[in-house]
Amino acid sequence: MNGARGARERLVVIGGDAAGMSAASQARRLKGPDELEIVAFERGHFTSYSACGIPYWVSGDVPERDRLIARTPEEHRARDIDLRLRTEVTELDLDRGRVRARDVDSGAESWTSYDKLVIATGAQPIRPDLPGMDAPGVHGVQTLDDGQALLDTLARTSGRRAVVVGAGYIGVEMAEAMIKRGYEVTVVNRGREPMATLDPDMGRLVHEAMEGLGITMVNDAEVTALLTGDDGRVRAVATEDAEYPADVVVLGIGVRPETALARAAGLPLGEHGGLLTDRSMRVRGQEEVWAGGDCVEVLDLVSGQQRHIPLGTHANKHGQVIGANVGGGYATFPGVVGTAVSKVCDLEIARTGLREKDAHRVGLRFETVTVESTSRAGYYPDASPMTVKMLAEVRTGRLLGVQIVGREGAGKRVDIAAVALTAGMTVDRMTALDLGYAPPFSPVWDPVLVAARKAAGRIRGTG
Repeated sequence: MNGARGARERLVVIGGDAAGMSAASQARRLKGPDELEIVAFERGHFTSYSACGIPYWVSGDVPERDRLIARTPEEHRARDIDLRLRTEVTELDLDRGRVRARDVDSGAESWTSYDKLVIATGAQPIRPDLPGMDAPGVHGVQTLDDGQALLDTLARTSGRRAVVVGAGYIGVEMAEAMIKRGYEVTVVNRGREPMATLDPDMGRLVHEAMEGLGITMVNDAEVTALLTGDDGRVRAVATEDAEYPADVVVLGIGVRPETALARAAGLPLGEHGGLLTDRSMRVRGQEEVWAGGDCVEVLDLVSGQQRHIPLGTHANKHGQVIGANVGGGYATFPGVVGTAVSKVCDLEIARTGLREKDAHRVGLRFETVTVESTSRAGYYPDASPMTVKMLAEVRTGRLLGVQIVGREGAGKRVDIAAVALTAGMTVDRMTALDLGYAPPFSPVWDPVLVAARKAAGRIRGTG
């Protein structure tokens, strides 16, 4: 391959969002067009955008779609990246170092050879194989194209009843978005409480807040079908026990790694269906193939196991690591602790590390504590309540996880715990952390440190 193009190598990138274009951009910073040709394939209309911002665009908090775009296709092309939109890669030929791509609009197909390959195919929304799932009025919200399709439906629909299926991050955020648009919202959730990334006792706090906003929560309910009217459009969501009328349905069930191409090519996949890589983000067993973003599994630094955690923060870091290695440098991605933050209206929801069931699954013995505190000194105006739950390992006192639910100032406190988890700190050591204090920002004892102090005492008692 290289001989036909002289000394210049060709990098092929599959996927034009966070991981893929971060990798392409970083590689371009390190190697100019005379050393490295970069070809990127993206099957959608957009590149380098914030999928996490889609619910806030739908709600109207973000007034324009283009505010979610960090770098346009034209900007990438101006940096000598051959970006091909509306082009889907349909086959990997690892033996011959090439990919087959199809023009989505014309159907024309062609092969492109590579010296180095980056797979950044992202994740796909889970769409259960149920009657009516593909009916008009049923929407996922994974891409900007999805968000635009949902907004187009809302503009055409006169009814004001929305059903959100699923109560994870996207489900909760989309329920808020529809409330802000004036819809009557029902959330149908098969779990005991919303936000399965939290323990149920913390999820209950989210449940109560959502109902306080006028959202109808239906938990422990399995969707059996989406019912359609005479016009073929969705009209209701059915469970075993009831039907919930709907003029629009939003799917927030979750995502799975988009690895069909990798599977067909025989690349190694993990327990959760994501590609397996080493610390340099190189696909295991492959010398010139890298992967990053929502299509990979990563090391959980707390449990020591592989996990699939589809977040833009990780995807951008993966891309930076891949681009550095492809461009002749050296970088690694050590792993994650599973930090995430979200909100439903003014309720902030945050978590990092392990839940109780995660700790049980990996065989850890632990203690849990839950504390009630405030975001500011209790006497300071607008101090709001927050609940902090902490898990610590019996015997060692090692911090295992933290969950926080509260109002303004609650969510980002989880970063204290994320740093402590990454450092492998014990809860006893955490109590000595020198955090910033002033009455407008925190009580004298920050709520996270109150939880750490209580957990340390519990550990000493069990020890």
